[in-house]
Amino acid sequence: MITRINGLLVALNETSATVRIGGFDYEVLVPDVVRRQLQSRLDQEVILRTMEFLEGNPQQGRLIPRMIGFTSEAEQAFFEHFCSVDGVGVRKALRAMVRPVREIAVSVEEQDTKGLSTLPGIGPAMAERIIAKLRRKMTRFALMAASQVPAADDGPADLIGEAYEALVSVGHSPQDARNRIESVVEGGRKFRTVEEILAEIYQRQRN
Repeated sequence: MITRINGLLVALNETSATVRIGGFDYEVLVPDVVRRQLQSRLDQEVILRTMEFLEGNPQQGRLIPRMIGFTSEAEQAFFEHFCSVDGVGVRKALRAMVRPVREIAVSVEEQDTKGLSTLPGIGPAMAERIIAKLRRKMTRFALMAASQVPAADDGPADLIGEAYEALVSVGHSPQDARNRIESVVEGGRKFRTVEEILAEIYQRQRN
């Protein structure tokens, strides 16, 4: 399986990018949120994380291998979660991802059926199904900006998510919890434990 490609972006349309590697041109399907990031990279070297799937009717023996590209691991992980919802699938997920991953994740986490229903191909019933399946898996993606905080070398990898869950568990709303975490990590300070993050949040609150 091809999990990453690095080559020259030679073409870009509404649904796919063409990446030239040596003497070969590879068609890579991309969701709209990725396409917009690539618009300024035409005729430049790009690196895409990729996943593969087979498209077609297996009973007729017409299966075509396809490749999907993303600019980050988080985009790919989110896409895989999205595809896991019954009735979504690869093509619908590709069409639906027109907004940044963080925005969609926040809508899922806050059970915003109306907001999710504005995504192409996602009606109210499907939005409710997405929320039911994914709501408890969206913390990492809803905090994508804050998750860039550098952790101490020997610290846990998911401090931000754990701190978020801790704040929500004591009564903070999801939005308030995200705002508080972002306010303390934006300066780039390294944290070793969840307790250090929470202590900094409440220290700022007292001040």
